[in-house]
Amino acid sequence: MDSRPTRKKIGIDFDNTLIGYDEVFVTAGKARKLLEDGFVGTKQQVRDSIRLQPDGEISWQQLQGFVYGKGVSGAVMFDGVTDFLRRCRRQEAEVFIVSHKTEYGHYDPLRINLRQAALEWMEARGFFCDKQFGIPRQNVYFGSTRSEKLKLVAQIGCTHFIDDLEEVLIDPEFPPGIRRILFSPQASAPPEDRFVVCPTWNHVAEAVFDDDR
Repeated sequence: MDSRPTRKKIGIDFDNTLIGYDEVFVTAGKARKLLEDGFVGTKQQVRDSIRLQPDGEISWQQLQGFVYGKGVSGAVMFDGVTDFLRRCRRQEAEVFIVSHKTEYGHYDPLRINLRQAALEWMEARGFFCDKQFGIPRQNVYFGSTRSEKLKLVAQIGCTHFIDDLEEVLIDPEFPPGIRRILFSPQASAPPEDRFVVCPTWNHVAEAVFDDDR
């Protein structure tokens, strides 16, 4: 009987999990005169502020279309992601990026392909480079809906899945038998026992590699 541990297959969400948009949203919001020059805040605070304005929901959707498309080059990788992906490689864990992302933004007049923009962002940061993280490009999956995303997670056979949205991890369609990890810099304590809450990527690494329950 083979007693070797099962090779980890780690699924990771893309937007707001690997990649952070706070600064891009603030900068783009100010450029469009949707935010005061002195505004400081997170993506969520940008959204809340803009939605209070006349036609705020449309303005917010337009801003999202820009940031996730043409503006994505200004987004940054969260602190700790580099070390995490390198550890995955050292320990021969397979990494899969599974994102709920449509091809085009609803209010983007430039019609930038959001999936291609995400792939180019990853490529520019060494995700697919053998000298960096060495993630096969075919290990990146996009689903047009949350349901489609969760079916991809099941098809891959992930042992772990990391997401920034609690509603994804508790969705009734989430496949069973997967260690669920919520990446949430604002969270202070886990709200329930169906997933572990990690405020930093160092905590994510501990949940993946140092706790094999």
